[in-house]
Amino acid sequence: MHDRTTDSSERFLLAADALAEGEFREAMIERDGRPCWLVLTRRQGWPRCWLNVCPHAGRSLNWAPDQFLKDPDGNLICAAHGAVFETDQGSCISGPCKGDQLTEVAVEEYQGAILLAVRPSEANE
Repeated sequence: MHDRTTDSSERFLLAADALAEGEFREAMIERDGRPCWLVLTRRQGWPRCWLNVCPHAGRSLNWAPDQFLKDPDGNLICAAHGAVFETDQGSCISGPCKGDQLTEVAVEEYQGAILLAVRPSEANE
């Protein structure tokens, strides 16, 4: 288990109860001083997170703020060109970037919040 000495308010993405099973939510973090958008979902009770960037054309996956498309199986669909991503690993299973993968972002659920995960090197700083 990680040492949680890193301030969790700096890692907060959203309240855990705001991330329902199979639904998609958007969150923003700062990365190198610039906004970086994420897409989150909950799969089999566990939060999952990726950069909100389609590997096909570098566009956001959502069609409007916090609005994502999904197929009947719960897979994420890119609103720009229809690429379909499964939500276990973020792999594209159909569409123009089939075989590519979304960039995963490590998250954890802790004390009612979804947080960016603390990497061991950060926890010991």
